[in-house]
Amino acid sequence: MEAAWDLHRSFLGALRFGSLSAAARALELTQPTLGRHIDALEAALGVKLFARSRHGLAPTQAALALKPHAEAMEAAAAALVRAASGESGDPGGTVRLTASNMIGAEVLPAILAAFRERHPSIAIELALSNRNQDLSRRDADIAVRMVRPTQKTLVARRLGTVRIGLYAQRRYLARHGTPRSIAELAGHALIGFDRDASAFRSLDGLAVTRDIFALRTDDDLAQLGALRAGFGIGGAQAGIAARDPDLVAVLADAVAFKLEMWLVMHQDLRAIARVRLLFDHLARALSAYAKAS
Repeated sequence: MEAAWDLHRSFLGALRFGSLSAAARALELTQPTLGRHIDALEAALGVKLFARSRHGLAPTQAALALKPHAEAMEAAAAALVRAASGESGDPGGTVRLTASNMIGAEVLPAILAAFRERHPSIAIELALSNRNQDLSRRDADIAVRMVRPTQKTLVARRLGTVRIGLYAQRRYLARHGTPRSIAELAGHALIGFDRDASAFRSLDGLAVTRDIFALRTDDDLAQLGALRAGFGIGGAQAGIAARDPDLVAVLADAVAFKLEMWLVMHQDLRAIARVRLLFDHLARALSAYAKAS
């Protein structure tokens, strides 16, 4: 008889891929086995989870309600594997780290490369998302966050503040001039948000709407790419902009704000050597990054 997690794993596969055949391929199961898992879970719960048709599987309301609970089981199972993957004198195994897209793509690679040189037996899973992962559910072992954590079960270390200001590529400023006041920004191509205005909530007294932007995207890396390409004027972390000699600060005294940077892990992981090693390494390196900002 299959374990409960096997049934829920097959359920999540069917939910994500929309057909028994696609889910079976992804999970490396046979289609009959996956179908038997779905049937067994429906029988155990006493509800119908999918409506089957020639077009695939359509989840019922019961299936959608079950999804977050099955995802929690999935995260716990992954955490269990990571916890059992190595606790010898030379720490090995896997640590799952989550961070924002910008920090993960622009700041962490060099930091993680240095860690790898010191601890080659530790594998790192890097999950990038601008949505904070739930460490209490073990979606990740360590998180880099740009907001103060509030959960009491977490160990949190404040790393400092990261300054964000306006920048432009030298070529753009050579063609269009450098604004000398906020009012002059209206004559420039601005790069900013599409639907997510959260990054601008810290600009006290400055009314910002999406209509002022010539390029609108909620992807931080796309904004940075457009900035580097000379599309216009946009926001960037000072520590990242400083690495590019062609990015020039614009209205540095008039438009700037800071985000707190925190490093977080679940308190139950403090005794696991590989997690503690990565946590301490990140704390040192990211504190230096924040200080340089």
